[in-house]
Amino acid sequence: MVEPFDLLLRGGTLITHNGISRGDVGVRDGRIAVIGDMAVATAGEVFDATGLHVLPGVIDTQVHFREPGSEHKENLEAGSRGAVLGGVTAVFEMPNTSPLTTSPDALADKLARAKDRMLCEHAFYVGGTKENAGQLAELERLPGCCGVKIFMGSSTGNLLTEDDPTLRQILGAINRRCAVHAEDEPRLRERQHLAQEAADPSAHPVWRDSETALRATRRLIAIARETGARVHVLHITTAEEIRFLAENKDISSVEVTPQHLTLSAPDCYTELGTRAQMNPPIRDESHRQGLWWGLQQGVVDVLGSDHAPHTLEEKGTIYPASPSGMPGVQTMLPVMLDHAAAGRLSLLRLMDLLCAGPARLFGIAGKGRIAVGNDADFTVVDLAAKRQILDEDMANRSGWTPFHGREVTGWPIATIIRGHIVMREGELASPPIGQPLKFGECLPDRIQTL
Repeated sequence: MVEPFDLLLRGGTLITHNGISRGDVGVRDGRIAVIGDMAVATAGEVFDATGLHVLPGVIDTQVHFREPGSEHKENLEAGSRGAVLGGVTAVFEMPNTSPLTTSPDALADKLARAKDRMLCEHAFYVGGTKENAGQLAELERLPGCCGVKIFMGSSTGNLLTEDDPTLRQILGAINRRCAVHAEDEPRLRERQHLAQEAADPSAHPVWRDSETALRATRRLIAIARETGARVHVLHITTAEEIRFLAENKDISSVEVTPQHLTLSAPDCYTELGTRAQMNPPIRDESHRQGLWWGLQQGVVDVLGSDHAPHTLEEKGTIYPASPSGMPGVQTMLPVMLDHAAAGRLSLLRLMDLLCAGPARLFGIAGKGRIAVGNDADFTVVDLAAKRQILDEDMANRSGWTPFHGREVTGWPIATIIRGHIVMREGELASPPIGQPLKFGECLPDRIQTL
């Protein structure tokens, strides 16, 4: 007699290494035990996936959950709640909190805050600075760390790395893939008067023009080659960067966001005002099409939401005093499923961008594919469902989305993490069970204590 499964997903259309096919998945002890036809199998819980697609658990590799320091905008619990409601099973969280995540103690504090509060799996970036450069090789290997993050622009204090010597020092010190916000800070300062004089958010891509992004990205790649570093260039926004990075794929990987693939200037600023303001900015249609070209040609490696909420009161400040950033973790998958429904990318390509790609790029252990032995993380979607994205349904503490009122085709029906159904039909179905992600480059016996 076959041992019963803890969970059996029955009758769904599976997205696996074998392509797209009907089948069942049996789960034991939080891992995938069997894939195939299990019509006679028994289980403690059966999930009827008939008419639904079962995807690997979606991974969002760029979120800002604002804790500690700005919990009035977002926190780890609310951010992770939005994640699982949007079909996301794991997130990488950014270091620009208060205090900054630049030390072992700050990382340990975030992990402690996440325990028994975060609904999804998680890991935290450590910020690279001139002051901690000598520690980064050890910091990046600590449990719960997804790597080092560098801000070449759009940051303040110790996190701002605007000069080449500091950038060279940081990249020369680390071994894992380094995530970088690439905007040229000196050029931003030179051109800031354009934003101040305009006093209108439509000036945001004028101030932070394409040259500002391209100049920083060129500097980054040059120093990465000098130091032998691997870099991950976040939220690319320009057609020029896409073509430049296509020539440097041996050392660089590329992220784009759903908002840069979906919105374009000037219409987004007319419709949304400062709610469309983010760094790097939403640009015109030619750049949006350039990003789609990069995605369709395989230059883009992953999608990230760059979930970065601010309250509507803060967003209501007159530009350019208004803060940059918008929510996105809960809407990333629905927006991209809608693009897939419209024929802009295949479901298999989308799954590589959201599941296998992040796991492969960052060496996440046991995630990213529906495969025997991997963690039983699944995002179950209804590709035919037509839903409207609404502010009032957003879990983020700021309570809004730039996609309010948008009708999409394709919707997450369930989020399953290590065999636990944590979201079903828009309702939370489990207490917080999120655990720190593990990485192949940080095996326990190789971790050194600081």
